[in-house]
Amino acid sequence: MSQKSLHLRLGIVASLFALFLMFYAIPNYVFAPSNVRNIILSPKFWPYVLAGFTAFIGLALLFNAVTSATDTPFEDEETGHPEGSAPWMRLGALGAIMLLVMFGLPLLGMVWTAMLAFAACAFLFRTRHPVAAVVCAVVVPLLLYAFFAHVAGVAIPQGEFVRLP
Repeated sequence: MSQKSLHLRLGIVASLFALFLMFYAIPNYVFAPSNVRNIILSPKFWPYVLAGFTAFIGLALLFNAVTSATDTPFEDEETGHPEGSAPWMRLGALGAIMLLVMFGLPLLGMVWTAMLAFAACAFLFRTRHPVAAVVCAVVVPLLLYAFFAHVAGVAIPQGEFVRLP
């Protein structure tokens, strides 16, 4: 498969999925109260933002596929698929991380579970920047908690062991 055909296929799928989200899924399945004062706090705002980003990326992929002159192969000898069971083991480990997140949320709370899951995924996928991954694993969930709990006034699920202020 060439890079051009891959971008074309991904662009079509992403664009169609964004249209499905914008015109069917979000209006019919995301419920928002009518008395929300701030549009950013509306439950429909961020799904529409994500659908818009998906549409933008899909259109950018389509534009890239149509305007690119070269038709280079997507894989070569150096960047081919890894052989053996390593990809399947990594997929299984990711599934185990998801299960641990599901069981860890009631015990540890959303913030601490997100920290551990982020760090576990970063090291599972062998990041080139482990220090930055650990810093982001700690800082991003804490900043999100601070915003939603103290600025937006949204209750974030806390765990049984440690409670954040």
